Amino acid sequence: MKNNTASEDLKSRIQQTAELLFFRHGIKSVTMDDIAAHLGISKKTLYREFRNKDKLVTTLLEVKLKDEVCNSEKILQVAANSIEWFMLLMQQTENLINAINPVLFYELRKYHFQAWKTYLDFRERVIRQSVVEMIKRGKSEGLVRPDVDAEIMGQYRVVQVDMLFDNHSFPSDKFKIARVQLVLLEHFLYGICTLKGYKLINKYKQIIEAE
Repeated sequence: MKNNTASEDLKSRIQQTAELLFFRHGIKSVTMDDIAAHLGISKKTLYREFRNKDKLVTTLLEVKLKDEVCNSEKILQVAANSIEWFMLLMQQTENLINAINPVLFYELRKYHFQAWKTYLDFRERVIRQSVVEMIKRGKSEGLVRPDVDAEIMGQYRVVQVDMLFDNHSFPSDKFKIARVQLVLLEHFLYGICTLKGYKLINKYKQIIEAE
């Protein structure tokens, strides 16, 4: 039991250190040697817990996505309506993006296929489906136009999110990713809302800007 606990504690330390270094410097430029040195452990010890860098990246992403699911569930519980849900989610995403080196998204897709597949699964099961359900809720609240196709717009929102990871569409040296996601989400919301929803968006924007 003690050995299992020690192993779990070490894995947690490794993941925390890897997250810190990846977020700060990107994935490619950080080696397993760097992580081991930062922790003050041997490479042998590091590889005993994670057989390679790809496994570490995938595990770390899985943990972060689980956290995002938990945070989204909390937002769902406190959001008074669909518009507030979108605005609170926007704040959550902005905080996450601001802490990450923009190159990380590009490197994840290019160099870590299994981790990227994990994200794509999350995108389908959580992001797209949540947007579809929230659009339907918005219709029942009179905040989203009844003629809006929830499935198409749900997929469209997923495409918008993917654009954040495309360094060709929004080069990181010219655009701040957090700002891009804010503008795209506002564009999305204004496009689907009724006049009642439009006024509510402006109300929440004023509240956020005043904070």
